[in-house]
Amino acid sequence: MLADLPNADEIYTLWDDLADFDAGDIWASRSFLLKTLCTLIDAQNADWIACVRLGSGQTRDPMKGWRPRTRFTLVPCVNTGPAIDEAFAEMEKGEPDITTIRNVELAGSFRVMLLNELATPEWFEGPSYQRFYRALDRKDSIWAGIPINQDAEIQIGFHRSFAKPDFSQQEQIFVSHALRGIRWFYKHQMLGEGAGVASSPLTATEQAVLQGLLLGLTEKQIAAQNNQSPHTTHDHVKRIFRKYGVSSRSSLMALWLGKELKTNNNP
Repeated sequence: MLADLPNADEIYTLWDDLADFDAGDIWASRSFLLKTLCTLIDAQNADWIACVRLGSGQTRDPMKGWRPRTRFTLVPCVNTGPAIDEAFAEMEKGEPDITTIRNVELAGSFRVMLLNELATPEWFEGPSYQRFYRALDRKDSIWAGIPINQDAEIQIGFHRSFAKPDFSQQEQIFVSHALRGIRWFYKHQMLGEGAGVASSPLTATEQAVLQGLLLGLTEKQIAAQNNQSPHTTHDHVKRIFRKYGVSSRSSLMALWLGKELKTNNNP
């Protein structure tokens, strides 16, 4: 039971604070969630990855059709981007390492796992750990898999440096409780960047325009806020509507008010 955790009040406070963010302000609210949990479990960094399933997956595909589509790193460094790009490229080719394969096998269920539960002892001596963890000063991780619908999920990783001890089972349990009770938040996040929901992910500019739409601003106000011409803003609005398969602002808002997420898995 959540109430039985010694620091349950910190989780309740986190949930309350997240509810105070504007619905379209996905980057600030996402950063707040990751930064807060990093502080509470003494993690040095965190990754957020949106994954979609492109079809049912071929029999020989160890990823079973699942592919990463967007990523966000809380504290990026010079090596982070290239390392994650390399890992993503291996996944796109259907050549993941054992930690990804084990994670994929659990897709569709909420799970929070320590790195040593996803890896074999030999993996820690192999090239994947050297390239994607040691090179980024990541000694240990807690990975969470959060289903959004049958073809979309979010994976969140919290990482601890070599200057710290490994994560404990108690910290794993804390993360599990903190992430479990906010499905509404993950739906808003997936909607906000369009990953696994729209026909293609939104660009950074489209995300800025979308935020204005969700705040109820007029197109003229959105244009001024983003230093665009009204004509350019209107074109972005039309593209946003097309990507979400809606024809009006009210239909777009309905997605944020609880309409079931649809899935569009065009690569």
